[in-house]
Amino acid sequence: MEGFGVHTSMWTMKWDHIGAERAVRAAVDYQMDFLEIALLDAPSVDAEHTRKLLEKHKMRAVCSLGLPQAVWPSKNPEGAIEFLKVVLDTAKEMGAEAVSGVTYGGIGERTDLPPTEAELTSVARALDATAKHAKSLGLLFGIEPVNRYETHLLNTGWQAVEMIERIGSDNIFVHLDTYHMNIEEKGAANGILDAREHLRYIHLSESDRGTPGEGCCDWDEVFAALAAIDFKGGLAMESFINMPPEIAHGLSVWRPVAPNFQAVMDKGLPFLRNKAAQYRLV
Repeated sequence: MEGFGVHTSMWTMKWDHIGAERAVRAAVDYQMDFLEIALLDAPSVDAEHTRKLLEKHKMRAVCSLGLPQAVWPSKNPEGAIEFLKVVLDTAKEMGAEAVSGVTYGGIGERTDLPPTEAELTSVARALDATAKHAKSLGLLFGIEPVNRYETHLLNTGWQAVEMIERIGSDNIFVHLDTYHMNIEEKGAANGILDAREHLRYIHLSESDRGTPGEGCCDWDEVFAALAAIDFKGGLAMESFINMPPEIAHGLSVWRPVAPNFQAVMDKGLPFLRNKAAQYRLV
């Protein structure tokens, strides 16, 4: 999971033949190192088609998702384990290297209270079993803390680290996101430093989820902190251009964050690559 990647939401959120071919071709055109595939409906995916497509274009892949309400681990850990096993099996068949995202819950999961010990215990049980299954497949497994408006469970780098250390697995990594960090961390560098031993992946997202370099994220702080910990993981652009209603609801994306994918890729990608080069991360 090294180099620059891009979330498939740039071109599609439906991973069918048409969406897959569009996203892979575009990622190749932009000379990305990998694609982050939104694996929201694993049973519907033609894994063999994806694997052949990725192999043909020499494109690596990571999969990500948030869980549907029926299998939120805080309430239904056994259901979450079975659901995530299908996701992992599909990701392996597709040729992906890892599965990450809000794998500990749902986007929009909130109780209006702090997480209870019972909820965290259930989440830990589900993540432990899932990480073991991922390891048996040769896949890495990540957890992405997201902001308080999307979940009450894990919002910061140190909370993600606490969950990993609670489980004790060597197969779970922290996946940070600068959009969420801009809301939750006491400075992006602190989140990166807190997660350093477990940090393998980061979403490079602007403060409005739009074009990197045109918002409020302190990109020098982000890249300086990544350089300070000698970060070697995946750097993934994430900007939500194509949003189906159910995803828009969870993310509260009500207006366009950019006119089109060209505005993000043609401006934001060079900006981020230049920052990465400036701080000797690439």
